[in-house]
Amino acid sequence: MNFYSNGKLLLTGEYVVLDGAKSLAVPTKFGQDLQVEKIVEKQLIWGSFTDTGECWFEAIFALPKIRLLSCTFAAEKEGNAEFIAETLQTILCEARKLNLDFLQTENGFMVKTKLTFPRNWGLGSSSTLVNNIANWAKIDAFTLLANSFSGSGYDIACAQNNTPILYRLENKKPIIQKVQFDPNFKEDLFFVHLNKKQNSREGIAKYRENQGNIQQEIAEISQLSSQILSTKTLVDFEKLIAEHERIISAIVQLKPVKEVLFPDYLGEIKSLGAWGGDFVLATGNASTPKYFIDKGFKTVIPYKKMVV
Repeated sequence: MNFYSNGKLLLTGEYVVLDGAKSLAVPTKFGQDLQVEKIVEKQLIWGSFTDTGECWFEAIFALPKIRLLSCTFAAEKEGNAEFIAETLQTILCEARKLNLDFLQTENGFMVKTKLTFPRNWGLGSSSTLVNNIANWAKIDAFTLLANSFSGSGYDIACAQNNTPILYRLENKKPIIQKVQFDPNFKEDLFFVHLNKKQNSREGIAKYRENQGNIQQEIAEISQLSSQILSTKTLVDFEKLIAEHERIISAIVQLKPVKEVLFPDYLGEIKSLGAWGGDFVLATGNASTPKYFIDKGFKTVIPYKKMVV
């Protein structure tokens, strides 16, 4: 059995998507595979591989109880084998609760997951995993996400769709609208990686700490999402994302990334997801990649090479 899920980028509505803001999200051409093979031993033998084919995490679970027997982790900086194994165990056990027959077989399984993007890119290594496991277990991925992690679920919606979407939560339920977002100025849009992965859960916690009554801001961001979706010119697009940055900056009490890192840049820059890491969206021209590369940000991906 083979499963695949798209990665994700949230173009508008970071943070406030949690509280019902209408947000524009796009699935990426990068994602994660999950391959399942039956084996004789009543074990779940798990291997996680990088985009370059290196095994960075292995674990063995006894079935049917999903009891952890061993785990190894190719440590670089963050995480450890036990924590990752326990997180995976939690996802599998929550999947079992939603489908009591999941992993209740006479045989075992060998599972291999493979990212098609570097682990530090923040394109959804967790959400693509959750969606793949949900597909394997034949359960609802949004419920599995809510029971094992947290978040708005827009990343699950991207994992499941091959078009841009408008996404919002209504009474904690996802409302997903497939949309056309193919701006005629997409040649002038670039995704730039900030050389570090931002912990989205930490970002959400900080947002919750600072958050007051933001119903007006949620309405404004929802309107901006609709306007950005329908904008026809790069100039108008830049005005809209600059206004979006101003609103979110006031809510999370952080300076916009352009002001902090790129004050001399010719175009506009917008944070995507938790502020301070992962990718930003930059408007620009043919000289844009050189500007960022010269400043030490080597990963600059044109819009059409990133978005499905």
